[in-house]
Amino acid sequence: NNLGILWSERDEIKTAQTYLESAEALYNQYMKEDGHPPQDPSEHFMAEEEKLTDQERSKRFEKAYTHTLYYLAQVYQHLEMTEKAAQYCHTTLKRQLEYCGYYPVEWALNAATLSQYYLSKQCFMESRHCLAAASVIFSQAGQVPSAEDSEAEQDQQDLRQRKAEIARCWIKYCLNLLQSARKLLEDNVGELDPDRQLELKAQRKKEEDEKENGRKKAVLFGTSDIYDSVLAMEEKVSSLYPLDFQEAREIFLVGQNYVQEAKEFFQVDGYVTDHIEIVQDHSALFKVLAFFEEDYERRCKMHKRRVDMLEPLYADLNPQYYLLISRQLQFELADTYYEMMDLKVALGNRLEELDSHTIKKINSLAQLAIKYYELFLDSLRNPDKVFPEKLEEDVLRPAMVAKFHIARLYGKLITADSKKQLENMQTSLEYYTFLVDYCEKYPDAVHTVETELELSKEMVGLLPTRMERLRAKLCPFI
Repeated sequence: NNLGILWSERDEIKTAQTYLESAEALYNQYMKEDGHPPQDPSEHFMAEEEKLTDQERSKRFEKAYTHTLYYLAQVYQHLEMTEKAAQYCHTTLKRQLEYCGYYPVEWALNAATLSQYYLSKQCFMESRHCLAAASVIFSQAGQVPSAEDSEAEQDQQDLRQRKAEIARCWIKYCLNLLQSARKLLEDNVGELDPDRQLELKAQRKKEEDEKENGRKKAVLFGTSDIYDSVLAMEEKVSSLYPLDFQEAREIFLVGQNYVQEAKEFFQVDGYVTDHIEIVQDHSALFKVLAFFEEDYERRCKMHKRRVDMLEPLYADLNPQYYLLISRQLQFELADTYYEMMDLKVALGNRLEELDSHTIKKINSLAQLAIKYYELFLDSLRNPDKVFPEKLEEDVLRPAMVAKFHIARLYGKLITADSKKQLENMQTSLEYYTFLVDYCEKYPDAVHTVETELELSKEMVGLLPTRMERLRAKLCPFI
């Protein structure tokens, strides 16, 4: 073990791996052939009557082996063998609980981190189990003290931060579970597919019991005294894909509670980036919940909540220092207004005739979406305000989607003034043309915007004819 640690501290990870794997093999061989706890090295310097009991020897031997696994987990992480690293990390955490060899805060953080690995593999039951155990063990660290108590201020600050970090892992859990369910349930235009919903509900009924039993065995943490608390914690949130609005809302509410908890520590003063990320996650929770909502009016209100939380953040942000976050917020606000406009159009289509209030609302939402897409595109310009000829890989798709959406938004603006309508069509055509021309000039961009490009080509073909017709109508009056 010590040689393994020494080599890993020298960044000789492969050499460290050799020693630590030898230590693991030695333990397994010894337990198989002998099985009695060996003498502890310190016993060579003890008088006979001071010698350790078998129980104490066993405890020390097992602790040494837990260390082997702990360092192996880190070695595998370094070597990017993530699956193996997670497996060893899980076993280490399990053994630390069994042999009471852990610091609650550190253990809880490691378990919460492991939950994010399971999340990336869409193993929601395992992820939830790790998070539930993290929350239960963290509570052993004592109550998180209030800010007024000046004694050991730094320790309190650390505790509050760790608690907020675990809350952020819970937010990711709820968000990922909802987003994965959405992927399963959406049709080719991104709406909820009722047939798929019924099919998945029937399938779930069948699989539920066997799956729960099979997977539970592999992941249980803890000794009997904490197991009940972990189980109670798990029962607060599902680990199954939500298949309707009610189920999605329950997961959403758990996520939203953790958003409030995380924001208590990560406030905008002092933790700008963290705070904004948490609010973005909150907005994403609303966005995915709206997918499950069938009532368009209520769905619109959910998107409005997103705007209300994101706009003040964007307004207070200095893009000079936070360019990337600023762009993310511009794009998300534009997208949100765009979705709201689409919903209002869909509601308008149900009316026999569009009233002036609905027209005003559609136009206002479309103009706000255009405003934020334009702000995003302007952020890509150089100091001389020139738009780049070739877009960087990381902004290529967002920039193209922004251009495409602006083209479509100008086409959605409603006006009784034919001259204004002609201007809007002309602007729309220019944006569609940009997309087509760019992809002709840089063919490697095609795969990033295939659907948008196809529709843009169609519109570039159709719009001039429509504009001609409109001009012909206008001619007598010009």
